[in-house]
Amino acid sequence: MRFLLVAALLVVPSPAQAAPAADPQARVWVTTPDRAEQLHERAPVRFSTTRSDAPTIVLDPSRRYQEVDGFGASMTDSSAAVLHRLGPAARDQAMRSLFDPREGIGVSFLRQPVGSSDFTAAAQHWTYDDVPAGEKDFALRHFSIAHDEARILPLLRRAKRLNPRLTVLATPWSPPAWMKTGDSLVGGRLIDEPRYYDAYARYLVEFVRAYRRAGVPVDYLTVQNEPQNRHPGGYPGTDLPVRQEAAVIAALGPRLQAAGLKTKILGYDHNWTTHPGDVGSTPPGEDPETDYPYQLLRTRAAKWLAGTAYHCYSGDPSAMTALHEAFPRKGIWFTECSGSHGAGDTPEQIFRGTLTWHARNVIIGTMRNWARSAVNWNIALDSTGGPHLGGCGTCTGLLTLMPDGSVSRDAEYFTIGHAAKFVPPGAVRIGSTSHGTTGWNGQIMDVAFRNPDGSTSLIVHNENDDARTFAVRSGDRQFEYTLPGGALATFVWPRDRRLDDHYQPVNLPGATATASPPGETPQAAVDGDAPQAAVDGDAPQAAIDGDASTRWSSGAAQAPGQSLTVDLARPTIFDRVSLDSGGNLGDHARGWSLSVSSDGTRFRELAAGVGTGQLTDIDVPRTKARWLRFTLTGSAPNWWSVADVRLYRLP
Repeated sequence: MRFLLVAALLVVPSPAQAAPAADPQARVWVTTPDRAEQLHERAPVRFSTTRSDAPTIVLDPSRRYQEVDGFGASMTDSSAAVLHRLGPAARDQAMRSLFDPREGIGVSFLRQPVGSSDFTAAAQHWTYDDVPAGEKDFALRHFSIAHDEARILPLLRRAKRLNPRLTVLATPWSPPAWMKTGDSLVGGRLIDEPRYYDAYARYLVEFVRAYRRAGVPVDYLTVQNEPQNRHPGGYPGTDLPVRQEAAVIAALGPRLQAAGLKTKILGYDHNWTTHPGDVGSTPPGEDPETDYPYQLLRTRAAKWLAGTAYHCYSGDPSAMTALHEAFPRKGIWFTECSGSHGAGDTPEQIFRGTLTWHARNVIIGTMRNWARSAVNWNIALDSTGGPHLGGCGTCTGLLTLMPDGSVSRDAEYFTIGHAAKFVPPGAVRIGSTSHGTTGWNGQIMDVAFRNPDGSTSLIVHNENDDARTFAVRSGDRQFEYTLPGGALATFVWPRDRRLDDHYQPVNLPGATATASPPGETPQAAVDGDAPQAAVDGDAPQAAIDGDASTRWSSGAAQAPGQSLTVDLARPTIFDRVSLDSGGNLGDHARGWSLSVSSDGTRFRELAAGVGTGQLTDIDVPRTKARWLRFTLTGSAPNWWSVADVRLYRLP
């Protein structure tokens, strides 16, 4: 019997008999601005070894950035009221469409107002410890979350059952009025005395404790929504300068710790840049604190901060990268952006405008700038954009309750869905070349993630109004795809060794570049305007800045002898050089020669060839050099553009 078992184990198919494994493939979901496709799953696309001449997104899993907490919106008092207008069955269907990762979009992050905001269904604004004007409640005897038990907390508990990995961030729009100058929830400041800082800290701890008892643990907490919004339009708000926010955090951190609560504190919770209106409302003689998050992270209270929260209403997402570079050990979360519209906009205009702006700014833009979350404002509103009490009259939600009782899924539902459904908490952003910009340059923009199960998710947006074709490369395989104008897509594929890249990127710190001719300026290379002659010689740096959305361009038709020279700053070993010409079709070198040097004077030719597409990989024998020089050997009426020079090394 033992012999028979061994014999059986030895009978295996020969290599000739084994069927070759099919090339891996990616599933793809698409949403178009005309609503023809709404998170519609198309036929899968297969990777192959065939090279594409199209602009190419190159994935680099070896470059790992921030871990993702989730994507979502806010279950405001207004949202809860709207959802409770639905019958039980319709309400549960709406909740499933929002939070269920399989049946819906899997919303995984909620930002919850602590008390009233502008989006409340109540007749007047409120907090959890309101007392008659002129009275105080330092003992918090009147504290109660009974208001939330009626509608908000039941929906939050249901959301957590539908998606157990849901993260909750809580934010107050105002301390109780009795803690403030003016004794009002609208405007004013926290009274500048230690006992009020302590009372406010205890109030927030009591809220976190009460929500935990109610079955909704609070993962993150900020101490004030939009602390520089000094004159909110009829809704709760508080002017909280850096010094006061730091004082609140310094009181809150130890109290959360003493209570055994694991809730983490985030600072700021306001725009990418200080809004001009907020600068203009600064009291005479006071600092407008346009560097608010920087100042806050330099205070002693920073020891209690996990990081910084941002909104979208002024500035652009690059502000988050600037803060990350200044404070790399502190996290960044993006916590609010509402869709909105003009009074005369049609539903079609609203959907298209919101989809395309949020795709490139809220979803891709925030993630490419270190955000651990991307969060819209209201998760549901009615067809009037309400109910609300003061504040925004043109805001939109993920869902809209229509007059006939039906529920419409808005552009925000799909932008959040393209991320939340396919990028679960714990995913990590990985390297990917992206040619588009948040400011809109008409190119393909993307962001990529490695998920906890090893799969990869790639979110791609076509910024142009016309269809655009691009390629996606992972390892030595790639696929080509065409997206309609303005469309948003998510590609997902499982872990496959054939998609692993054996080449490792070589960092180029301190590298510099020069060119002949100098070419156009970096700004002119991305603004879409007519060519502009270089005036400072810095334009070639765009070719080695690690950002494929910027480029150096010759500013003249291609001709033999034009060159780009890169000083790597130190002798560098490499096995491959990639010359990426970016998203402007036809700007690739028609003929090229690559030379290297150790002294910057004597160059030897290492390779030469003919360019056929936007991405040229030059494989060379292992080489050690400090200078690289690319020289054109062909002619073309097109300019010569270089978005990125990348070096790679084999292990």
